[in-house]
Amino acid sequence: MSRHVTFMTIDDAGHYSPQQRAAIIAAYPEHEREARAKGIPVLGSGRIFPVPEEMIACEPFRLPRWWPRLGALDFGWDHPSAAVELAWDTEADVVYVAKAHRAAQQTPAMQALALKSWGEWLPFAWPRDGRRETLEAAGVALAKQYAAHGLNMLSGHARFADGSVSVEAGLMDMLDRMQTGRFKVFSTLHAWFEEFRLFHRKNGQVVKLRDDLMAATRYGVMMLREAVVDPAEFKAAKRPVGQSDPLRAFR
Repeated sequence: MSRHVTFMTIDDAGHYSPQQRAAIIAAYPEHEREARAKGIPVLGSGRIFPVPEEMIACEPFRLPRWWPRLGALDFGWDHPSAAVELAWDTEADVVYVAKAHRAAQQTPAMQALALKSWGEWLPFAWPRDGRRETLEAAGVALAKQYAAHGLNMLSGHARFADGSVSVEAGLMDMLDRMQTGRFKVFSTLHAWFEEFRLFHRKNGQVVKLRDDLMAATRYGVMMLREAVVDPAEFKAAKRPVGQSDPLRAFR
């Protein structure tokens, strides 16, 4: 029997006016507000990103064409494969999660078909397990399978500039951006926020459950230095006076 978790927030209670909702939330103790108003449970030894959603959620907008972008993948089968698209405002050093995709039991061909719609030029970061074959000692490495189906995979797996791959360092990088206003997520990405609410630790360890989009996002943040501008879009764009040219190094 399959199980499904549905989250409802006070905003889904249409019989309350905005003023009534605000008054109800204000009546809760501050440390209980997210749990009571948004149904965000207190899990294990605490959430990995103890940040109010309001700090990172933003209304979708048309991304400036000159912002570099990067896709990022987390491979899966029974647990879903997941992908995000990041856009980087290099002037303010703010990262935006603009797209998210998550699906279980889909082959690389099916995943690549869906993700190429984001732009065949878009490069994708991927984890080091993408170097392994689908079955140990047999088949073709996952990253190569995606590339064979036309997805623009980066040449190497996700890692920091010094070559390290620390999960904790990646999580702290994301948290630091969230807490300093340099990480935003389009509010329409409901699956992303579902995982964000449940992402937690138990006995100090990260719980690797329903964290597929979180993992993909972490790989993307680790590899931001590989983000690029769509050359076709950039040529057609008009940049504000003084806006730096992110393609100047390639001219």
